[in-house]
Amino acid sequence: MGSLIRHVTIDCADPYALAGFWARALDGSLADDDLAGDPEASVTSASAALLFVRVDDRKAVKNRVHLDLQPQDRTRDEEVERLLSLGATLQGDHRRPDGSGWVTLHDPEGNEFCVERGAAERAHG
Repeated sequence: MGSLIRHVTIDCADPYALAGFWARALDGSLADDDLAGDPEASVTSASAALLFVRVDDRKAVKNRVHLDLQPQDRTRDEEVERLLSLGATLQGDHRRPDGSGWVTLHDPEGNEFCVERGAAERAHG
């Protein structure tokens, strides 16, 4: 049997703050022992486990790996608006007239992630 992915690790300047954003974005929770100022913070949600680790280097280029989110009970447009209200910023809009495509956002530290069509939108074409 091969290895399992335990969590996705994201380097960042402020693990607790960035983990807080992602906990809200994924309807997840921070670990009970995570505190502001800690060098690590983790988020557990129904869909992923993320670990945020403090590093001194600032983000300088596009991520080689990023998260693609699929809303379960919202449309893509509703989810994009919700994430923007949580502190994400718009990087690029790649929606197509036929409803396919995605929207690329940045989290509060500039890490790219995408929002695809929601589950209901996919079911209807």
